[in-house]
Amino acid sequence: MFRMNRVYRWQRHVYDATRRCYLLGRDRMIAELKPAAGANVLEIGCGTGRNLVQAACRNPYVQFCGIDVSKEMLTSARIAISHAGLDSRITVAYGDAAAANPQLSFALPRLHHVMISYALAMVPDWRQVLETAVTKLCPGGRLHVVDFANFDGLPGIASVQLSRWLSLFEVSPRGEPERKHTAIAASSAADLTFDCPFRGYAHSAVLTPGAGPGKP
Repeated sequence: MFRMNRVYRWQRHVYDATRRCYLLGRDRMIAELKPAAGANVLEIGCGTGRNLVQAACRNPYVQFCGIDVSKEMLTSARIAISHAGLDSRITVAYGDAAAANPQLSFALPRLHHVMISYALAMVPDWRQVLETAVTKLCPGGRLHVVDFANFDGLPGIASVQLSRWLSLFEVSPRGEPERKHTAIAASSAADLTFDCPFRGYAHSAVLTPGAGPGKP
């Protein structure tokens, strides 16, 4: 918590303005959520609340909640939610991504959707984040992920410079994302939809538990 508060104490004020040019695929993830009326959606690593506000505006009959380990970012999220007039439909709370507990944080025993946007690259035990998130889903629920990929499609110098920039914020893109998501899907008996858009700059994954090869 203290590490993330230190990183984002000042960055939170310019985060949305500076990240829109390189956190690619977030809007596509939001557009593909398509939750049913009355559903609930949790964002793990909600940051400034930008995704929650956009998703709530697109889906007026859905409840949203978010957790983040940085109390500084949660302050920005609450301000953004209030300015958008969405206090009745979006709730945020402090929470560890690897131990997300919607029952404890929001009195929700199960979730219809979970979204994780550019947070896995900041969590050392990111596999635990995915495994925990899958267990919190309702039958037929979906886990939506967008994050950095391998930068394989970028020129070498661009890849090196981007990696150095991200390291300033303790961001470490995970190599071989498809193989790792496939392993999580197999262990969770989940169906996996995977893509690497933007010339391999980002990866996008949707896991649907109970629909994979391990389903009885």
